[in-house]
Amino acid sequence: MPKKTGGMPYQVYTTPMKGKDGRNIVYVRPEGGKRMKMTIEQIDAYCAKYSSMRSGELQLVLGEFMHWASEWIAKGYRVETPLGSFAPKLRLNREITDPDEVQDKDVELDGVEYTPGKLWNEHLEHWMRDGFRKSERFYTNEPLTDMDRMEQTLRNLLDRRGFVTVNSFMASTQLTYHSARKLLNKWTEGENPKLLKTRQGPTYIYTEI
Repeated sequence: MPKKTGGMPYQVYTTPMKGKDGRNIVYVRPEGGKRMKMTIEQIDAYCAKYSSMRSGELQLVLGEFMHWASEWIAKGYRVETPLGSFAPKLRLNREITDPDEVQDKDVELDGVEYTPGKLWNEHLEHWMRDGFRKSERFYTNEPLTDMDRMEQTLRNLLDRRGFVTVNSFMASTQLTYHSARKLLNKWTEGENPKLLKTRQGPTYIYTEI
């Protein structure tokens, strides 16, 4: 059978979680090291070359969108568009344990949270006709190293937001929802748990003990 050359390259990784057969569960993610970094000017030039857009149009549109969307975000709105939603992320600039002690000066902007919209899937379908293909180095059996990465990801999320949810941990580690929840719950168990699980509205948050 001829070697497949098209499709999105992916790698298989071992997680520290055990499956029903007692072996480590594996997951996939896009091949590492593939990165395309472009400026707005470069994107504009690319679109002008390969589409009917005129040079400078994309820069103008993006600039106007970011200007007005930033105003709405600054007022606390989640801006929902066909491309996805944009929402402000906040954090405290110091450790506080009493909610009544929080003052306006203690709050700072921690960036903008972006959640892709379904329109991406519709456009991706056009380019995904060849499906997926395994990378040359498609399998990495490093459960201990992977656990180190999981713990470092957990630490980064806790340092940035003060808490973790299954969805945020899943997005940062590319684990499945089930595996992300199972690992977070595992860290709440035992004689020396790492995390405390607390219900907040419709979801659970995990905070450091």
